[in-house]
Amino acid sequence: MNIRSFEIPTVMKHGLGSVKSLAEQARALGMKKPLLVTDPGIVQAGILEQTAAPLKAAKMDFAVFDSVAANPPIGLIDRAAAFYTQEQCDGIIGLGGGSSMDTAKSVGVVVSNGGSILDYEWADPQPIKQRIPPTICIPTTAGTGSEVTLWAVITDPERKIKFNVGGTPLIGAWVALLDPELTFNLPPAVTAGTGMDALAHAVECYTSAYAQPMSDSVALLAMEYVARYLRVAFAQGHNAEARMMMSHAAMLAGLSYGTESAGAAHAMSQSAGGVHNVPHGALTARLLGPVMEYNFKGEPERFARIALALGEDTRGLSLWQAAEKAVEAVIRLTEELEIPSLQALGFSQDEIPMLAQIAFDDPQTIGNPRDMDVKGYEKIYRRAFELGAGTP
Repeated sequence: MNIRSFEIPTVMKHGLGSVKSLAEQARALGMKKPLLVTDPGIVQAGILEQTAAPLKAAKMDFAVFDSVAANPPIGLIDRAAAFYTQEQCDGIIGLGGGSSMDTAKSVGVVVSNGGSILDYEWADPQPIKQRIPPTICIPTTAGTGSEVTLWAVITDPERKIKFNVGGTPLIGAWVALLDPELTFNLPPAVTAGTGMDALAHAVECYTSAYAQPMSDSVALLAMEYVARYLRVAFAQGHNAEARMMMSHAAMLAGLSYGTESAGAAHAMSQSAGGVHNVPHGALTARLLGPVMEYNFKGEPERFARIALALGEDTRGLSLWQAAEKAVEAVIRLTEELEIPSLQALGFSQDEIPMLAQIAFDDPQTIGNPRDMDVKGYEKIYRRAFELGAGTP
């Protein structure tokens, strides 16, 4: 018997200026002294001050851990968890991009379950036994969807890999608070990379072996929103409609994961991100088109449907021609958004055999819609370098 499930433990609240309700949201969850988890860039941009203002106005005590780094390593998570305990906190507020929200959720895993975050690398049976404390995630980018995913991605510097924690509602944030105003000042390059990451979540989850009706529905709508609004958000950072719809796109794409995984693009970017510390969104974006080009033969009907979601005209085309339209649309979007090449991100073609092997070893390979081996990953990497040749 094969029983599938789809669970959403997170309450989603959204709207321009909604961060002003943070104290109200925190108190509703029973928080008296939350730990606010963020990164130095958020502090420098004034977003921490903006977010903490409602807490101060409500005279709510809170502690701040503002040392989150991109691609957070094991030691950082464990330090933040120790700080939570030291400060006698009773809830967590994750503020920032995927790294800050993943750190917040991972801190919750450690303080509720004990030990080190390394003890909770995804495995069967599930090592997480207790739900994280009351947690609010506030995204300041529109990409990872970590505010609603049931996963966190942690870097292990010793193994030079990233590993997954989660796959259970026990790690899900209690509340996701989406305020698109917090994304207005994102640089175009960050808007592009994070938006393409959202698209990759939607495309991979829609075509994965784990796809099911609930995940299909949110994935397709996420694709439509990205296709319509990402270019606008890239070109007009303060366009409220574009920022709002991209926030929704990231959230919907995050939901499309469910308790399961994506596919080859994330297996590649997650593993390669442990080799070179580069922005996850840009790396995933640069790999998505070549992965789709490799994969469309496995699920042509689904790729043809992606083409429609991305706004492509498939009238009069065969199934295979329509499926290829989806690939072409994503490769074109990657170039229009000026995503840096693998070469510009610091990778070299000499690394392809190693990168292919660690991608194959990543558990997200399992859900890929086309049979995959190390040679397949090598082929995709060669194509990604080829497409990036001459790109700044």
